[in-house]
Amino acid sequence: MPHRYLIALGSNQRHPRHGPPPKVLTAALAAMAGEGLVVEAVSPIITSAPIGPSRRRYANAAARIAAPLDPQALLVLLQRLETRFGRIRRGQRWGARTLDLDLILWRGGTWRSKTLTVPHPLYRQRDFVLTPAATVAPEWRDPAHACTIRHLHARLTRPRPIRR
Repeated sequence: MPHRYLIALGSNQRHPRHGPPPKVLTAALAAMAGEGLVVEAVSPIITSAPIGPSRRRYANAAARIAAPLDPQALLVLLQRLETRFGRIRRGQRWGARTLDLDLILWRGGTWRSKTLTVPHPLYRQRDFVLTPAATVAPEWRDPAHACTIRHLHARLTRPRPIRR
């Protein structure tokens, strides 16, 4: 029985072979499928402002996948794909990157190790993750809060009154 995951994809650097960031995400999805992951659903690609020092806008998407791997083994595979796409894991945090693949949720619940925490600790605060995620896994529940992705997205993006 395969495990099911929600993966966030991001890119804000051109790849020499695949081209601009949206095409990098498309190529990354094909590479994931080539590694034996079953890509069940893919969100539309959106653009978002960078967090941190990078000045380039990001292309972001989300994918719902199935894989026979536990979360730790999937993380290793995702990091190997990032490296193949030219990601270097040193230097300034939140800098420009050709490919970023984050394991956001696992239908198996929670996972904690020295190198991985699922659910992703910051995803509830990131519109660039929740907007695409709400299109591919709206009814998935956050095991820590029991809220659906749709609910978390609505909560994050709801209009708020201006304080006077």
